[in-house]
Amino acid sequence: MPLIDLPLVELRNYSGRNPRPADFDAYWAEALRELEATAPQPELRPSTTIVAPHIECFDLWFTGVGGARIYAKYLRPKSTSAPARKAPAVLQFHGYSGHSGDWVNKLAYAGAGFCVAAMDCRGQGGRSEDRGGVQGNTLRGHIIRGLDDPDARKLLFRAIFLDTVQLARVVMALPEVDPTRVGAMGASQGGALTLACAALEPRIRRAAPIFPFLCDYLRVWEMDQAKAAYEELSLYFRAFDPRHERAAATFEKLGYIDVQHLAPRIRAEVLLYTGLMDPICPPSTQFAAYNKITAKKDIVLYPDFAHEALPGEPERTFNFMLGL
Repeated sequence: MPLIDLPLVELRNYSGRNPRPADFDAYWAEALRELEATAPQPELRPSTTIVAPHIECFDLWFTGVGGARIYAKYLRPKSTSAPARKAPAVLQFHGYSGHSGDWVNKLAYAGAGFCVAAMDCRGQGGRSEDRGGVQGNTLRGHIIRGLDDPDARKLLFRAIFLDTVQLARVVMALPEVDPTRVGAMGASQGGALTLACAALEPRIRRAAPIFPFLCDYLRVWEMDQAKAAYEELSLYFRAFDPRHERAAATFEKLGYIDVQHLAPRIRAEVLLYTGLMDPICPPSTQFAAYNKITAKKDIVLYPDFAHEALPGEPERTFNFMLGL
């Protein structure tokens, strides 16, 4: 089999390269305290975009840290007059720069009895609000947003990670949802947010990340893969630190939003998918996170596939979530 990364036997033992800040735990403890002090103020508005038999569709809005109003699509099975068991729910997170997608591709889960919430990341391709307020450059990407601000709390992915937790808590508090039967899923950035959500909201029961992004930035750099989704790292150094005089501090600061360092907190059962020919999110970066998960877990390998649709993944993930 051709290799673009480490041999599989080494991947299974790889522990990551990006440094973990010494105050990492305190950083996220403070972040969660800020979230606790942020009233979510959820609002459900019936959607005018779609009419689906047996399913109710809503525009869901809630407040995230910094006062930003965050948008998600929310679907639930229509209630009946007979008493019913509370429903399981799945949270869906999208890829980098994208949005929550079409209503129709969520109907399979809703039709199977799930409540479904698909979030738009703040400042990306959807409807969620980005309130800004950061010092330094924001050149072509959200990984570096806040990197030059003296306050590490201004890193944008800190807020986005917390938005996933707020979404989970809003959904878990809905009267039709069983809060003990909630799963999370997504690909690329969505895979990273799935892991972050499960790490920061321990009630998430199952997580299905697909080739997760935002893992092991230093390894991406050392492999010369700061391209495509990670291109902003290369642009940042070329424009703002051409001699890499601040490289060590830069990668350490990125460690606050490196999903591999959150992974040990995960209690959910995890089903992770990796394409071993993935040049966008190299396999070793994904294994850096996977290998740190101590909860029940499994990894599904696609030896000949890259950062692309993985045959059979949707059905396998659906069956996995049916176990909620």
